[in-house]
Parts: sequence; C-alpha cells; structure tokens
Amino acid sequence: MRSLHRTSLASRAPRRDLVRDSSLVWLAGGIVGVSFGAISVAGGLPVWVPVVMSLMVYAGSAQFSAVGVLLAGGDPLAAAATGLLLNIRTAAFGLAVADVAGRRWPARLLGAHLVTDETVAFTLAQADPGRRKAAFWISGLGLFAVWNVGVLAGALAGDALGDTAKYGLDAAFPAVLVALVLPALRTDTRVRRCALAGAAVALAVTPAVPAGVPVLLALAGLFLHGRTEAEA
Repeated sequence: MRSLHRTSLASRAPRRDLVRDSSLVWLAGGIVGVSFGAISVAGGLPVWVPVVMSLMVYAGSAQFSAVGVLLAGGDPLAAAATGLLLNIRTAAFGLAVADVAGRRWPARLLGAHLVTDETVAFTLAQADPGRRKAAFWISGLGLFAVWNVGVLAGALAGDALGDTAKYGLDAAFPAVLVALVLPALRTDTRVRRCALAGAAVALAVTPAVPAGVPVLLALAGLFLHGRTEAEA
C-alpha cells in the first residue's frame, strides 16, 4: 500500500510541475483576454460578440485583427478572411502536436481547437512523450478557460479600463513565448539555426506586410530544419 501511495504521489508531482509552469501562460492569456474584451466593447461591439468569438474561434491574434476590421467599418466577410489568414499557421502547429492530441475524433477535434502558439511551444519544450501529452492538455485547457474568463471580464468592464494599449499588454504573450523556447534554443543547434532564420525573415518583411503575416512567413525557417535532418 505504501509503495502504491508513493507511486501515486510521484505520478502527480510532474503534473503539479506542469500546472505551475503553465500558470505563466495562463496569466498572460488572461491579461490579453481582458484587453481584447475591453477593446471590442469600447469600440461599439455588443458584449456577446467578443465572448462568442473567443469560445468558437479562440485565436488571439486573429480575433484582434477581425475586431479591428469590424471597428474600422469593414464587413464581417473581410473580418473573417483576415482572421483565417492569420490563423493559417495553426495548421503547421497542429501537425507538430498531432501525436499528443489523441486518436479518437472527439479528442482530436477538441485538441485542434486548443492549438495555439503558447500551447504548442509549451508542449514541444517537454522532452518526454508522456510529459508532452500532459503538457498539451494541461496548458491548452487552462489557457482556454482563463482566456475566456478574461475576455468576459474585459467585455463587462468596457470603457472602465480606458486605453489598454498604454499598459503594454501586447507584450505579455511574446515574453512568455520567448521564455518557453529559450531552453530548446540553448540545447539544440538545429532549432537555434531555424529560429534565427525565421526571425530574420519576419524582421525583413515586417515593414512591407500587414500585421500577423511576418509570423506566417517566419515558418520558412522550418525548411532549414527539414534540410538539416535530411543531411543528417
């Protein structure tokens, strides 16, 4: 009985560790979610629009861009097209974590909905397959919950928060992502080369293309990873 109890405690310890590490991502997600909800309602949209969008679409950058189009006077089709363009990158991200999302269709559909930059980065930072699977679901479900609670809070607050841009909330997610990928950049030379190549592409095209597109073009760094594996 004691050995079983010790085994149970040992199996729970890694999960507590993942919850602790994921909490940084959740915190950043909640803060940016508050910003999104507040911006949407302050711009004239009803409360239900950012709330439903966050539940059904669940894609931070795409949501910000779609709402920006709507608030600028664009039609819903243009807003949806903008969101889809920015969200193309999640297709590549989904392939990267396909092995941890489960084999049955319900799990795969839910897993596909939870794929975000942050969840994928946190998942791929784990070396053990078992930890990757746990990391994906813990970070994904937690971020989904916190993001939607934040959006609802921001939408209900509306104009009370004032100009959210002055708080620098847009820097929260990039800072968390950098923290998540640093271990891989330090230990894997191939990953470091690919990341630098992707960053160079993104920086080069940033002045000439719309927001969000540099992230898509930065995926070109993955081709270098493929070539490196083929040569090995």
